[in-house]
Amino acid sequence: MGEKRDVYIEKMKVKLDEWNAEIDKLQAKADQTQEDARERHRDQMDELKAKRRELVAMMAELHKTGESAWEDVKKGVETAWTALGESVEAAKSRFN
Repeated sequence: MGEKRDVYIEKMKVKLDEWNAEIDKLQAKADQTQEDARERHRDQMDELKAKRRELVAMMAELHKTGESAWEDVKKGVETAWTALGESVEAAKSRFN
């Protein structure tokens, strides 16, 4: 595995850990909201968790991908990465 890919994957893992902590905080806030808001927050949390699962699966694929194909897989990972990041930030602003 190339050093460039290893560094990239490690950087992604660190940021994913940060987002996981944020998602956990948001889930705790959602669990404490009024019943009517709880359903709305539950939908937002389900969306965040789905995007997180998608990113984790793509990162696993990136890790398994051969050196010659990793740049192609990386493009899909970056799209999922951006979507999750934007969703976390949007959810944080809605919960605050």
